[in-house]
Amino acid sequence: MGKTDRAFMDCVQSKFSEFAGKIARDERIAVACHNDVDGLAAGSILGRSLAAAGSLVSVFTTGKAQTPWSPEIIEKLAAVRPAGVIVADFSPRSAQLLPGIPALIIDHHRPEGLALDTEVISGYGKDPTPTSGLLAFWACEALGDTAPLRWLAALSILGDLAESGEFPELDEERVIHGQNMLREATSLLNAPRRSSSGDATPALDLLLKANSPVEIIQGRFPEVAQLKRARSEVQSALQRAKMAAPTFSGGVALVRIDTPCQVHPIIAQIWRTRLKKYIVMCANSGYRPGYVHFSVRSATGANLLDFLKEWAPAGADEHYGGGHDQATGGALRIP
Repeated sequence: MGKTDRAFMDCVQSKFSEFAGKIARDERIAVACHNDVDGLAAGSILGRSLAAAGSLVSVFTTGKAQTPWSPEIIEKLAAVRPAGVIVADFSPRSAQLLPGIPALIIDHHRPEGLALDTEVISGYGKDPTPTSGLLAFWACEALGDTAPLRWLAALSILGDLAESGEFPELDEERVIHGQNMLREATSLLNAPRRSSSGDATPALDLLLKANSPVEIIQGRFPEVAQLKRARSEVQSALQRAKMAAPTFSGGVALVRIDTPCQVHPIIAQIWRTRLKKYIVMCANSGYRPGYVHFSVRSATGANLLDFLKEWAPAGADEHYGGGHDQATGGALRIP
């Protein structure tokens, strides 16, 4: 997909408009989003756009090791009695969220299945691959002017694709706000979900009301201080984790760490750049009691989803081997 694939963008808007049109203004739409910057940006774009268009909307983010299909999130969604549910930044799967309630999934990961009464807006397989936040931004253009929310789409691109994001929405916001400010905002917003609590609610609450990345960094809102405290905790955990050395087996390098903070993806990425001929796995036995959480990265070009599928152990479930072809991971129960 090129930078200006208008046909694909029109398709995104048409599908979103069709879904939103099924739900009356006096009925509620529930949004469940991933807790990283891409998911949070998508959730806030959807929440703010739907509310501005006159819809009733509730936005929730997942917690530590949760998905929208986790019982805790299902309970939150059901409690608001929605007429429709939107999931942002999670792969489609065959399990229904709320039986009988129409659902829309906006995502860019490899699909795992498709449930009844579920529509999908997917960027998977497009080149370049649009983030979930960017897909939400394009989708919400069907409701009205989304230009004031373009900075949120830019954060989603920077958060998921870093400097390789090839989309004009990021380029335009770089001109307005500067690359350093966008990077700093992205770093702060990612911190709560990486902290020991894994609670990204302060980041979501901030994105639902802030009007620019300046307000993420220097704003008057109390959530800014919460984000900075979370980042301090994560930075300390990361420094300790960096001291772990890899062990090797064939073409795989394993780095073992033990911390309640979600730094295993960062450690895997760091070693990916150093061990370019290996598939790098960082395993974290301290993230959640009773489980080992792990992240896999590689500069070899190997499809890591296929790699994990090939070597899936007994007991691997829906928490094993999800994500991107080149950035995946999961969790396994400790026997």
